[in-house]
Amino acid sequence: MADHILSATNISKHFGGFVALEGVDFHVATGERVGLLGPNGSGKSTLVNCLTGTLRNDTGEIMFLGERIEGLVTHQRIRRGVARTFQIPRPFRSMTVLENVEIALLYAGHATSREGHTDEAFTVLDQLGLRNHADMSAGQLTQVDLRKLELARALAARPKLLIADEAMAGLSHAEVDEILKLLFQLNGAGISIVMIEHIMYAVMKFSQRIAVLVAGRKIADGDPQAVVKNPDVEKAYLGE
Repeated sequence: MADHILSATNISKHFGGFVALEGVDFHVATGERVGLLGPNGSGKSTLVNCLTGTLRNDTGEIMFLGERIEGLVTHQRIRRGVARTFQIPRPFRSMTVLENVEIALLYAGHATSREGHTDEAFTVLDQLGLRNHADMSAGQLTQVDLRKLELARALAARPKLLIADEAMAGLSHAEVDEILKLLFQLNGAGISIVMIEHIMYAVMKFSQRIAVLVAGRKIADGDPQAVVKNPDVEKAYLGE
């Protein structure tokens, strides 16, 4: 793999006496597809929140494109090229699909007004297969199209790294394949992607490497087939 686009070292986060993360190292190479796994409460969301600036890590450093970013707030990290989707899509439901993407362009600093980048917004919608829904209210979208809109809003940031946080939750097998195809296309266009997902079929199909968190600590990191056969990983998911 090429040089790391993201490198987080010794990341810890405590909430009072609760240890959410402890000494976690996590990296992503340029163009890499990484799966991030762990049972509920393992620290995956906390790690993502530290990487994207929603939370400040207590210890450790986060490097992105060779520069430290842990002191930057969320919108500054977005404008550097770190974007994410959320487990529960929360578009502006009273706005159209197109307007939602225009707002994302504005927030990411790529537009001076909502009207200024309509062409780029349409380009993003084309990439996600949503152009035909451009004038539809976001509140009218199906579940799979809501997931596509969530990806579109992240893509509007022109990310170099995309963190897809349970982008397929609640979807049918066919819809999961639809989202997977889009993520492969985005990766093929040069975007490094971290996938956080409970659908193992999707993670195994997509990931070139898998890291596993349990109780705030990383217990495995490597080839997907080797990681899922790791005794510590089996114990975390299946018990003794």
